[in-house]
Amino acid sequence: MTDHHMTIDIDPKRVRRILVCQLRQIGDVLLATPSIRLLKKRFPDADIDLLTEQKALPMVDNNPDLAQVWAIDRKAHRNIAAQLSFYWQVASQRYDLVIDFQQLPRIRWVLALARLFPPKSGRQIRLTYDPPWYNRWLYTHWSKPVGGYAAMTKASVLLPLDIDWNEEPPRLYLTAAEQERAKGILSEHGIGQEDVLITVDPSHRRATRQWPEGHFGELIRLASQAEPRLKFLVFYGPGEEYVARAVQDAAGVPACIVTKSMLTLREMAACIQRATLHFGNCSAPRHMAVAVGTPTLTVLGSTSNAWTFPNSKHAALAKGLDCQPCNENSCPSGSRRCLTDLMPAEVLPELLRCAGLSNKEGN
Repeated sequence: MTDHHMTIDIDPKRVRRILVCQLRQIGDVLLATPSIRLLKKRFPDADIDLLTEQKALPMVDNNPDLAQVWAIDRKAHRNIAAQLSFYWQVASQRYDLVIDFQQLPRIRWVLALARLFPPKSGRQIRLTYDPPWYNRWLYTHWSKPVGGYAAMTKASVLLPLDIDWNEEPPRLYLTAAEQERAKGILSEHGIGQEDVLITVDPSHRRATRQWPEGHFGELIRLASQAEPRLKFLVFYGPGEEYVARAVQDAAGVPACIVTKSMLTLREMAACIQRATLHFGNCSAPRHMAVAVGTPTLTVLGSTSNAWTFPNSKHAALAKGLDCQPCNENSCPSGSRRCLTDLMPAEVLPELLRCAGLSNKEGN
């Protein structure tokens, strides 16, 4: 066994097939793409496959570093027979190297079955972060993760393979057709080339990570007064349109635009790519923005700054309370003061700075 100070003796030329396991969440799958890219550089002759969930497929569509994506479909794999058949199919590919970033039960099935299918090289390496004792039989090696930016921490699992994170960002590969589609979406919503576009993600499934809708709206109102060229395109996911409409109502200005229909994840990404800035909560769209090269500004509640890409194009704001970051999904005090007390007027100067604009009102 190994820790991150030791190196696995491995000949890159003998590694022909690699499986990377990252099932969820959508943003986490995107944050695995730097590791996939680094693996491709280390093992250029290998085919790299990904085991993930179907909902995360838009994050890896068109990714040139992947040979195949195995997608777990909760509907198609409802019963145990269908699940085992799928796991068997994946495991039987005789992978030389399996990287597990999560140690989830469905991944453990694949790992257990993979032991029955040694590769042609005769040596299968199954690598993860340090597992609990009862899971260690599934792995040949494990390493101690290095704390920091989330994609860096994930990539640190690869240190025994002599792979170091080199500030490799997440990558999302859009097609020309998708980029053209984004131009049409923006035009359809009255956003032209002369406008300064900021995309907005105001929703989150966790209350401790969602800035209030009224705060989003008030910030948009203040910002549009400070810079009339600004346009804000507000996104929403399934069942979240009411959040976007609440932001629009609170803003009360034409500059706040809610899409007429819910965009797909890749449509969102293509629109973000055309934006000057992406602003919102700590959720998948902020990672999509990093992946397409758009600067970001994120409001933090219970979340730490470990999800912020470490360079000057990407910033995060927190109220700075003693309880932050708690990383809780529900506020222990019930007040959510870390979010409710972070007022729009406090965020405005940073929003304008990140968008490359001066604050004409001096706020």
